[in-house]
Amino acid sequence: MPYFCGVANNNFIRLSALAQAVESVIRGAFGAASFWVIADVTSHTFKAASNYHYFELVEKEDGSHHVVTKFAARAWGAGSRAIETFEAATGQRFTNNIHVLVNVSVEYHPQFGLQLQVNDIEASYTLGLLEKQRQQTLARLLAENEDIRKVGDTYHTPNKSRPLPPVLQKLAVISSKASAGLNDFKHTLDNNPWGYRFALDEYYTEVQGEANALALRNTLIHIYRSGIAYDAIAIIRGGGAQTDFLLFDNYLVGQAIARFPIPIITGIGHQHNTSIADLMAHTQTKTPTEAAAFMIAHNRAFETQLLSLQQNILIKTQQLFAAQQQSLFTLQHKLLRDSKNFLHQQQSALQQYRDLTVTNIRELLFHRRSAILGMGARLAARPALVLAQRSLALNSIRNNLSYWSTGYLRHRKSELAHFESVVQLVSPEAILRRGFAMLQYNGRVVATADQLQPGDTIQVVLASARLDATIMNKTTVTKKEA
Repeated sequence: MPYFCGVANNNFIRLSALAQAVESVIRGAFGAASFWVIADVTSHTFKAASNYHYFELVEKEDGSHHVVTKFAARAWGAGSRAIETFEAATGQRFTNNIHVLVNVSVEYHPQFGLQLQVNDIEASYTLGLLEKQRQQTLARLLAENEDIRKVGDTYHTPNKSRPLPPVLQKLAVISSKASAGLNDFKHTLDNNPWGYRFALDEYYTEVQGEANALALRNTLIHIYRSGIAYDAIAIIRGGGAQTDFLLFDNYLVGQAIARFPIPIITGIGHQHNTSIADLMAHTQTKTPTEAAAFMIAHNRAFETQLLSLQQNILIKTQQLFAAQQQSLFTLQHKLLRDSKNFLHQQQSALQQYRDLTVTNIRELLFHRRSAILGMGARLAARPALVLAQRSLALNSIRNNLSYWSTGYLRHRKSELAHFESVVQLVSPEAILRRGFAMLQYNGRVVATADQLQPGDTIQVVLASARLDATIMNKTTVTKKEA
């Protein structure tokens, strides 16, 4: 009897027969039964063309990375659709090192061996784990960073306390190079209806996948060390499926954003949940387009305030000009009236002085004549020498009287000339030559605007010209408003 390798030829079977036997045993043991199991995903690959997932489900010892159980697994058909639903619900891509609760069937294939076929995934289980991790990260941020505080449901961070500049113009943008969200962000900024211009410095880094958290943190450090005075930092992500947001729930990313000295605006494209990065940043928006719209609206608000201030200044200037113009007209008329009154008073006083002088001279001459006549009668009996002496004294008195009256009249004439020059300085012609204008209506000087109405034609009198003008608008200004 021939032997092969020491084994009788009737004591061996073909490998395919053994495979069929194993397949029969497994089918008989498990049949169409399915099981909910908890495991970690490793060695994951995805064939987009066939929509097949190939991976391993493993169980590790608590507190270590030692694998105690491992199964090959695959998902296709209903399993692939369950994975898509899982990714949309959790915001987590189905990939390596995630902890999942999956429904599996046990299968054996002669060519591929023992495998677990994934039928369904319980997204709520993974969501619970992710939320637990998220709450633990938030608690750690509060415990290890004194400058991060929570008041009610709001987190207060140094970044939130940074005031936004009145105008956002110089921006640093953190995004992946091929992000559709970056193009949306730039398109929204470039095509804003008010023509605002923004200067963007783009910092490319991967913004999906928890493994890239350190890269994002290092990008923020690089921006800080650049020394460029950015008005704000935009962290944006958009396009594709709503997955791989664990990066923005990472402790290092949240800490870096919370402490960053330049205001950070997020637009990471998650429509349903708020990430830790959103909570730590100065301003949270849902999408890159909303982030751009926020910046445009911020600049528009500043421009609106500026235009309002400009309008207020214009109104106040017009009111002040009108009030000063009215004051000037009032002063002009007061000067004319006071000048006329002053000239009349001085003329009256001069006439009084002239009349008084004539009266005094007449009285003095009368008294002197009487004295001379009396003295002449007394001197008629005196010697000629006494008569000569008295005659000399009389001549001296006559000369002094003539000099005093002449000087007094000259002084009064000088005063009158001075008053006339003052009156000429404040005359309307002199005031017009100094750059002022006089307003006339129907040939009469206008002192107030009470008699004027919009549509009236007025004359503006200048030193060298007369201008005709039509009143377009009339605004009554009180002294308090002026």
